[in-house]
Amino acid sequence: MAIECLVLGAGQEVGKSCVVVTINGKRIMFDCGMHMGYDDHRRYPDFSLISKSRDFDHSLDCVIITHFHLDHVGALPYFTEVCGYNGPIYMTYPTKALAPLMLEDFRKVLVDRRGEEEQFTSLHISQCMQKVIAIDLKQTLQVDDDLQIRAYYAGHVLGAAMFYAKVGESAMVYTGDYNMTPDRHLGAAQIDRLELDLLITESTYATTIRDSKYAREREFLKAVHECVAGGGKVLIPTFALGRAQELCILLDDYWERMNLKVPIYFSAGMIQLLFLPFMYLNMLPGEILYS
Repeated sequence: MAIECLVLGAGQEVGKSCVVVTINGKRIMFDCGMHMGYDDHRRYPDFSLISKSRDFDHSLDCVIITHFHLDHVGALPYFTEVCGYNGPIYMTYPTKALAPLMLEDFRKVLVDRRGEEEQFTSLHISQCMQKVIAIDLKQTLQVDDDLQIRAYYAGHVLGAAMFYAKVGESAMVYTGDYNMTPDRHLGAAQIDRLELDLLITESTYATTIRDSKYAREREFLKAVHECVAGGGKVLIPTFALGRAQELCILLDDYWERMNLKVPIYFSAGMIQLLFLPFMYLNMLPGEILYS
């Protein structure tokens, strides 16, 4: 058994997740993200480390994307349409639906608002997503005669998955971002008991000790209530996908319990995204779906 890891991003840093693993001769790229803090060559992974000749189709057996956040998928259109990778790309159905929305929004902000040089176009995004093969959770997919992959529920955002890969008798798991604390619209990560030779896990908050989720929500709701009770207005900037849905459910429940009449408004750009989870009810755990 021979396993090699080439870390192109998210090693000793947060952002630009991209890890290339060679396992028994098969080479898999896990995630293809960008670093939002840079506007130079450091924004994208250095793909030349995969192949000096840039023959990526023969240097990789597949690309796997764990979820739609830009630090995990942001460099994908650049890698496929500019660098020329045309091999298989795998992600879950919700990720395939949501990734192009995130990518296009980023492109608009970058080019139309900031006036930066365009790294990839809207057409690049569309052409890139046409190459994606969507898979279901716990679906075992045979990439070729030797390599098989399987997605597991990660609980991070809608469609987020941890991926199991097996080549011959060797097996590994790459988690991407995952969450073990269920909330109002997502459950905790779930995975089978597996015999592995390698585990690559997200660890951004591994050493961080925080107050309980209940305590954080209580403090948040207390601050909001005090503000509106005093005639004030509360502005909550938040991610349109994931966090926004959670806050909407939290506030709606609190408003009902406290019989508050103050209206809650959502920005127009968020409205269409708020209902996307209901298109993928099969991706929600039972305790969330039927609660």
